[in-house]
Amino acid sequence: MSSARSSAADPVAADRPELAAIREFMLIDGKPVHEGQGQPVPVHDPATGRIIAHQPDAGPAQVDLAVQAARRAFDSGTWRDMLPAGRERLLLKLADLIEQNGVELARLETLNNGKLLGIAQGLEVGASAQWLRYMAGWATKITGDTLSLSIPFPPGTHYHAYTLAQPVGVVGAIIPWNFPLLMAVWKIAPALAAGCTVVLKPAEETPLTALRLAELVMQAGFPPGVVNVITGRGETAGAALVAHPGIDKIAFTGSTEVGKLIGRRAMDDMKRVSLELGGKSPVIVLDDCDVDRAVQGAAAAIFFNQGQVCTAGSRLYVQRGLYAKVVQGLADVASSMTLGSGFDPATQIGPLISSRHQQRVLDYIGIGRAEGGRVLTGGAAGEGDGYFVRPTVFADVPQHGRIAQEEIFGPVVVAQPFDSLDDAVRLANDSAFGLGASIWSNDLTRVQRLIPRIDAGTVWVNTHNMLDPNMPFGGFKQSGVGREHGKAVLEMYLEKKSVCMAY
Repeated sequence: MSSARSSAADPVAADRPELAAIREFMLIDGKPVHEGQGQPVPVHDPATGRIIAHQPDAGPAQVDLAVQAARRAFDSGTWRDMLPAGRERLLLKLADLIEQNGVELARLETLNNGKLLGIAQGLEVGASAQWLRYMAGWATKITGDTLSLSIPFPPGTHYHAYTLAQPVGVVGAIIPWNFPLLMAVWKIAPALAAGCTVVLKPAEETPLTALRLAELVMQAGFPPGVVNVITGRGETAGAALVAHPGIDKIAFTGSTEVGKLIGRRAMDDMKRVSLELGGKSPVIVLDDCDVDRAVQGAAAAIFFNQGQVCTAGSRLYVQRGLYAKVVQGLADVASSMTLGSGFDPATQIGPLISSRHQQRVLDYIGIGRAEGGRVLTGGAAGEGDGYFVRPTVFADVPQHGRIAQEEIFGPVVVAQPFDSLDDAVRLANDSAFGLGASIWSNDLTRVQRLIPRIDAGTVWVNTHNMLDPNMPFGGFKQSGVGREHGKAVLEMYLEKKSVCMAY
């Protein structure tokens, strides 16, 4: 059986509010900037391959304009010295505006990214508003500590000491294309709550909702220069942003390969840096689990957002007694999934982001076959226009094969059996990555023994890919440096200053 392709008519033909939301400019110091350094960057609808916009490709000159605007907004104290309750109020207003423009934003995201419209509405729009409201609350809760000192010198001298938490300054935020609106909010919300100003560079493939968000920032009443959005290619706009001496911190989400380059360059002038990078997350199924629940959970773990998720459950390890049943069940789910436009409510798998990425995923499928993996379903591109790949299940993949070790970032899962809990730990940790993992079991004793042994920043039990703004998120090993969300993310945007007064 093979995955079907939806044949329903495009339901967006009659009403296209997202087209009116397309912005073909950058937003710097509250004003549109239409010119970059060279040829504009074409932006595509991945479901059809059609060009829907052309964005400026910012070079050093445009990046400098944006950084200078952010620097003025920071150094003047317009934002940094605003009462914390004022920053909170504006962040809450921005959350309201995202919800009020939610239909437009969701449809724009589906058009530009290809994701299912329901996911765009619930996650990109709904979660963005939720994250903003959560981080807004932190603006009024940033504190220092009063310290007791016991220094006996000089005799008779007393000391009063305390710490201050101050905003790090101007933040260069670089985000990926898989969750464009939400990733923008993940970066700007804690930075703004801390009192920083921001230059945001969205992925060249998906700049449209970030630009619309920047307009909503201005509509909410944020001072000009507090949030600036530049567009363009990573090797031009991104590189210029990372290298700019006026940037105090780089916050990056993307591939480990690019993250390493950014980290090295940031260290040249000791910029602060946080890196949320790649993953190859294991899904560990124990032999006491609810099989149907585990099958559905494994399917959601890898096929959500077409597998274009840094925590995608791309490695499936099943205890041997259930291996055949679980893997075949997953293959049955995959083969029944409908490919199509994210605007079509019948669609279960949308397109990948680009023709280049589609080919990359197909190349990995070819590598998996050459390495001896057994394809149970999928393994090919979808029919017709657009950048589709059929959901693919590999069985019996060698542990050190490339498709078991390298991040594919598509709807491709590799499955292997294991015997003991020690085997499960060994296989799960045999990876350069350590971002997420899930365990599927009804035996909490075994689960609790496994959790501390798994090298992952997040371990889910009987669920996968569930995030909350209060739960720190980040990785072990080559999955990154630092944490998103919760109180932990504020530390990424603050400098700690110690003050010592003798009296």
